Amino acid sequence: MSVSAKDQELSRTMDQLGMRARQASRVLAGASEQQKNRALSAAADSLRQRLPEILAANARDMHEAREHGLSEALLDRLMLDAERVRAMARGLESIVELPDPVGRILAEWTPPNGLCIQRVSVPLGVIGIIYESRPNVTADAGALCLKAGNAVILRGGSESFHSSSAIHACLVYGLEAAGLPGDAIQMVPTTNRDAVGYLLANMTQYLDVLVPRGGKGLVARVEREARVPVLGHLEGICHVYVDATADPALARKIVVNSKMRRTGICGAAETLLLDRRADTALLGDLLDGLIEAGCEIRADQVLRESHPEFPLATEQDWSTEYLAPVISAAMVDGVEGAIKHIRRYGTGHTESVIARDQAIAERFLGAVDSAIVMHNASTQFADGGEFGMGAEVGIATGRLHARGPVGVEQLTSYKYVVRGSGQVRP
Repeated sequence: MSVSAKDQELSRTMDQLGMRARQASRVLAGASEQQKNRALSAAADSLRQRLPEILAANARDMHEAREHGLSEALLDRLMLDAERVRAMARGLESIVELPDPVGRILAEWTPPNGLCIQRVSVPLGVIGIIYESRPNVTADAGALCLKAGNAVILRGGSESFHSSSAIHACLVYGLEAAGLPGDAIQMVPTTNRDAVGYLLANMTQYLDVLVPRGGKGLVARVEREARVPVLGHLEGICHVYVDATADPALARKIVVNSKMRRTGICGAAETLLLDRRADTALLGDLLDGLIEAGCEIRADQVLRESHPEFPLATEQDWSTEYLAPVISAAMVDGVEGAIKHIRRYGTGHTESVIARDQAIAERFLGAVDSAIVMHNASTQFADGGEFGMGAEVGIATGRLHARGPVGVEQLTSYKYVVRGSGQVRP
């Protein structure tokens, strides 16, 4: 087959996905809350029933990923076991429990002309989601889009193709069991990398929004090449600032959890900021906790004066999302020094302050302009499920439309409904 013929085949395949998604979106926009919830419940049941098939598909992906030399962080994101699949099913059921985000009256008023004006939530339409490695995104993204009344075209990473396909089959089963079109949740049926380029540049008549979920390179490409609005974040360089007033036991627990609970997620802490005024015992206990947990610490020159055994952090380290058991650490001049560092190197994702002094905590929470700011809590709580949203499509770090965890409410827009009694404008 010639290159031109391959291109034509890809074009036909992608356009068919788009046309079917647009048609399905019109049906889904009018679906009742009960119908959408039936689809989600049936999909959750299917995930449990098809557990052996999903794990077999994932084993195939894991074997191929190891042969291709994927990093341990990406392998951890890719790997499924029985509990992770059951967690996916529970995630779908938690979305069932959420109120329907479509059709809500967000505001209502009557101006002097007597018109009744309402701002009413509506679906976005058709969403394209491009993601890497994590097959659970297939379930989360598909379910959230369904609940919000959107059709979705999923393009997972080639390394998770078989796992995502098995999960996608469960979602389609749920849709059809509820009498909804299976085309409401579609997967790009090829690992051809050109499909991503086509999705970005040639489907404006079908897609309303694109959501990238993956590494810096993927998100940067989507934001650079997309011809429709993009909801995404570049990377999660999350900071934890430990103030001199921090409770030592609390600080150690939070810092170690923020970095080491799961190092391969975007909510993992990548930089530790330490107050110069802090007691040496407090700092030593924190650093010992990280070392005992298996974390490498790359320190600035000031910290190395007391810990010369640590590798020296380079300028690049402060801007690196390790997604591994590595953390950069710097001594700063109190909360103002922490704020200054985050403003320079932060990516707008998640930052945490550990302090007993409430005034210091409030200064940090007010001055740090990230999507999520925390006080005395692990950055690993930066997750839609932990926020009570059921799940998330991702963490948005921009300032338009949605910010922070993108759940069902963030996957809606609104329109104005105006009711009159014969008014005409003079």
